[in-house]
Formats: sequence, C-alpha cells, structure tokens
Amino acid sequence: MTPDPHAWTHRYADLGERFATPQHPTPLAAPAVVAVSESMAHTLGWTVGDLCSEAATQALAGNAVWPGTRPWAGVYSGHQFGQWAGQLGDGRAITLGEWPSADGPLEIQLKGAGPTPYSRHGDGRAVWRSAIREFLASEAMHALGVPTTRALCLVASPEPVRRERWEAAAVVTRVAPSFIRFGHFEHFAHTGQHAALRQLADFVIAHFYPACRDAPGNPYAALLAAVTERTADLLAHWQVLGFCHGVMNTDNMSILGLTIDYGPFQFMDEHDPGHVCNHSDHQGRYAFDQQVPVAHWNLFCLGQALLPLMDNTDQALAALAPYEARQAQRELRLMTQKLGWLGQADGDAQTVAALLALLAQQSVDHTAFFWRLADALAGNDAPVRDLFVQPTAFDAWACDWRRRVLSQGQTVVTAQAHLRQHNPAVVLRNHLGQQAIERAERGDWSEVQRLQNALAHPFEVLPGSEDLCAVAPEWASRIAISCSS
Repeated sequence: MTPDPHAWTHRYADLGERFATPQHPTPLAAPAVVAVSESMAHTLGWTVGDLCSEAATQALAGNAVWPGTRPWAGVYSGHQFGQWAGQLGDGRAITLGEWPSADGPLEIQLKGAGPTPYSRHGDGRAVWRSAIREFLASEAMHALGVPTTRALCLVASPEPVRRERWEAAAVVTRVAPSFIRFGHFEHFAHTGQHAALRQLADFVIAHFYPACRDAPGNPYAALLAAVTERTADLLAHWQVLGFCHGVMNTDNMSILGLTIDYGPFQFMDEHDPGHVCNHSDHQGRYAFDQQVPVAHWNLFCLGQALLPLMDNTDQALAALAPYEARQAQRELRLMTQKLGWLGQADGDAQTVAALLALLAQQSVDHTAFFWRLADALAGNDAPVRDLFVQPTAFDAWACDWRRRVLSQGQTVVTAQAHLRQHNPAVVLRNHLGQQAIERAERGDWSEVQRLQNALAHPFEVLPGSEDLCAVAPEWASRIAISCSS
C-alpha cells in the first residue's frame, strides 16, 4: 500500500516552522502490525489488508516515508499538575500530514516513532503496555459516542525500551481532525509571540470553528466560548461513564473538545467520587470528582492565553461563564437517558445525586449497575441487588424508578431496549487491559483482538465475551497505572 502522494495536505505545517518542525521518524526493528481498527481504516478509504501490507507496516513503524507526506513535530507549552511547565511539545509524536475522508481532512500521527526536538532527553518511544491501552481506549470511546482522537493501527517491535523495567517498543497510529491543544495557545502567549498566537487562532477558526469568524463581538472570545461548550459536553460524557482521564494538564486538553492522550486513564470499577486513577497524582488533583472543575480551570488558562487577542478581560469571562451550567445540564440529560427517563422533571438532579451517593456508600460497580437496570425493569432484581451490601436501599430507590419509567407510555420491552442503548455492557476496565497486555507480552495477541471486538460493540454482549462484562476481580484494585502507562 502506497497512498496517492497527491492526496496528502499539510495545512498546519504550512503555517511555518514556528508551529511545525520537520522531523522524520526513527526506524524501528522488526515491526509488525498487530491490531487495526477496521472502522477507522474504512473512514480513511483503506482496508485492513492495505494496512497490513509490508509497505504500510514500514511506513507506520517509521522505517519509510510515504511519498507526499511531510513528517513534523509541533511545539506547545502548558500547565502540568497546576504548575506552569514551560515549553513542551510533541516529544514522541510525529505527524505525517492530513488524509482526505468523508469526515474532512484527518491528521495521521505516529506516536512512539522516536525522538523529536521536544523530547526533553526522552527516547520518543511508546511501549506495548501504553500503546495497547491507547489503541483500545481510543476506539472504545468512539464506540461509546464520546468525542475522542482515534487509533488506526498498532505496530509492535521487539526493540527494547527502558521504563520502570525493560519493555518492547510500539507505535500507535493516531487520527484526529487536529491535535491542537490548549497548550499551543499558551506557548505563543507566554513567549510573547502574539502574531503567531493570532495566526494560530485564525487557523483554528477558519478550519474548525468558522461560525466564530462572523460572530457578534470579538471572534477570539467566540472561539473561547465554543471551546468552552465542547469541553463542558466532553466532561459530561466522562462523568456519566465513570471515566477518569488521570492527567488533565492543559497540554492534554484538545481545542476540539476531544479526549486526547490516553495515559493513566481508568473506567472506574466501584463508584468512588474521590477515585484517583493515576499513581503519580499524589495530591489527587485529577480525582474523578475534580475533573469538572479542573477542566474549567484549564479553560481559564486558555482564556488567559487568548487575552492578547481580545478587547478586554470581560470578553473572556463572559465566554467562560456558561461552562458550569452547560456541563451540569448536559450531564443530567445523559444520566436521565441512562436511567430510562424520556424527559426531565423537577428534582431530577437531586434524585440522580442521591443515587450516585448510594452507589458510593455501598461501593457499587458503576458500569454493572447501569447495565443491569434493564433486567431489574422486568422484575429480575437479583443481578442488581447482588451489587449492594445492603440491598434494601436499592429496593426503595428501584420502586420509584421503575414506576416512573413505566409511566412514560413504553412497554417493558421498549424501555429495556432504551436502557441497553444508553448503558454499556463492557468498557475497558483496567484488569481487562492488563490481561490483554500480559498475553501480548507472551506473544499472544488474541486477547487484544477479542477485547477490541467487544469494545467496538459496547452496548451488547457478544458471544464469547460474557466474561468481559463481569464485575472486576479483587486483584484489579491493586493495578497501578502512572504517567508512563
């Protein structure tokens, strides 16, 4: 497979080397394509066979350069764990260019393709452990309907890489309309490059937020307002799924409102508002119940970076003001869908809050609870009740819940179908990912592929995947994930 060299475009790289530094990947020993997203390949007009060809394997490992591509790495800065970290950048990501698709031009990026000028003395590599997790999580989130970067394929190599231990190298091919982050704007603002800041903002408006160009008032305030809305909606998705990102630094926040940079993420097992999934997050800054306010804080950082392009501070504050209400409203709407309520009523927010408090008090599995509600609707309460230490508390709640669902003019069968459509049976639990990683490290990629297939159909139980829908075993709580994950 050699893509048409004339089909590639390079809109971001065309901004100049202040934005995109030319950088060829570093060759990788004995690469092999071990996983492919057929869905993502289809979007790009490619096939699994195309991507598994020898020519594609070499290009996606960084050993060859497709004609028409212009590989580059970009600079950005950011706040990490609440502190200004200064200049950062694509330390292990190299973008090949944009490829046309039915969804518009999509950037194709190799993560783990070797060092760049922004690697900060790192090796620029990814390892099987982190690459498997990112590949699976990206496509799982897409199947769940969550805005996210995508993963096209996973290339593995026996080449050794040192992390906490010696591991093997891998490259994930990532896809997104753009990988621009809040940190890109922070970089040019903090370094006083205001002409470049304006150039970047104009680029983002022209290609991704064209309505902001003609919005009343300041177009850059309109951009901030639009990003605020998308970020609020994204956080609503995360919260209802029990998804913990783990490292919400401003350089890990997408200007398009996408989930980006899957490192120490986790789908919660037991519902725990204070859960900290990142072993490196010693202060709990990115705990589950802190994600919504942290995203707001990050938006303020973006707003501060855009201030040189606005008329006054009030414009930025007005753009940021709707975040809390929009996020709460969107989260409530998604949660009522999960509960099978076709509309909203006064007091729903309090009812949902009380339910989540009950789940937390009794350490109830988040995903299993909502999936099993469909059984409870038909009177089979046992699968849900078994999740509770004191099930009588569930009984009292379920009585009112069932009455409301069935008072909406639906049959039990119709209501059950609605519940199944909004509550996943399977998510990428830590222990499932860990088991797949351990099997792969022994030379068996079948579990990665089985898990990938199940995660592509999260709202059903595929034959042979029943075990993937089970509550996490006790040992799962001892899995430690960190920024190197």
